[in-house]
Amino acid sequence: MPAKTENSVVIDAPMDLVWRMTNDVASWPSLFDEYAEAEILDTSPDGTVRFRLTMFPDEDGKVWSWISQRKADAATRSVRAHRLEPGPFEFMNISWHYREAVGGVEMRWVQEFRVRPGLPFDDEAMTAHLNTNTKVQMARIKKLVEQAACRSDGPDR
Repeated sequence: MPAKTENSVVIDAPMDLVWRMTNDVASWPSLFDEYAEAEILDTSPDGTVRFRLTMFPDEDGKVWSWISQRKADAATRSVRAHRLEPGPFEFMNISWHYREAVGGVEMRWVQEFRVRPGLPFDDEAMTAHLNTNTKVQMARIKKLVEQAACRSDGPDR
C-alpha cells in the first residue's frame, strides 16, 4: 500500500485566476518558495507538460532536481502528475483538484508515493515532511493568488 497525503486550501479568488496561476509551471519559482528553477522541457497540445524542477540547496548544501510530467484538464479542473526521475521515491504521483467552495476555490493535492528502501527516512517520515511542507506552500500560494485577485480589474474578479 503506498503512502498518501491529502491537503487542501481555500483561495479567495476566481477559479480562472487560481487555475491559471497554479498551473503556470514556468512561474513556480515565484509561487513556491522552495523552487530555484522550473525549466519547461516539452509541452503537448493535450495539456501535458514535461519539466525539470530544481530546489534551493538544502541545509547540507545539496541541490535536489528531478523531471516530472503533468497533464492539466481544464474541463474537469484536475491535474495528474508523476515524477519521471523519482529520486528518493520508488514512485511519486500527484493529483490536483479544484472546485468552487464557500469562500473561493478549494485546491486539493493528493500525493501517493513509496520511499526507496535503504534511505535514512521511510514513508512515515516522508508523509510527515510532505504534510508540513505542503501546508506552508499552500499558504504561500493562497496569499499570492489572493493578492493577484485584489489587483485584478479584469474579468477574473
